[in-house]
Amino acid sequence: VQLQASGGGLVQAGGSLRLSCATSGRTFSKYSMAWFRQAPGKERDIVAAIRWSGHTYYSDSVKGRFTIARDNAKNTVHLQMNSLTPEDTAVYFCAAGQRIISSAIGAASAYDYWGQGAQVTVSS
Repeated sequence: VQLQASGGGLVQAGGSLRLSCATSGRTFSKYSMAWFRQAPGKERDIVAAIRWSGHTYYSDSVKGRFTIARDNAKNTVHLQMNSLTPEDTAVYFCAAGQRIISSAIGAASAYDYWGQGAQVTVSS
């Protein structure tokens, strides 16, 4: 499975961006998909995830501002980011994995495949 992230960029605080992650393969619908982010000097943290069933998970820091959605027909997952703040500045990575239990949905180690990352910079 190959993942290709797109949609990063520079935006002012309060603005919006939409990240997309296109995947290869014919079993996309069976994968749990997630977005992680990593700021300089910090660990890679979960942002949002969506299971094959459609159930979603959000970190507390983005809940109510970000929305993750998947398009199984196009093998793509999107992350709509609204009300961005400078604290959202990071490299965002999409990830895919199978048979991830609910308690592990936020763990980077649970995912088998990773995209190359998309830089998101929010200016104050």
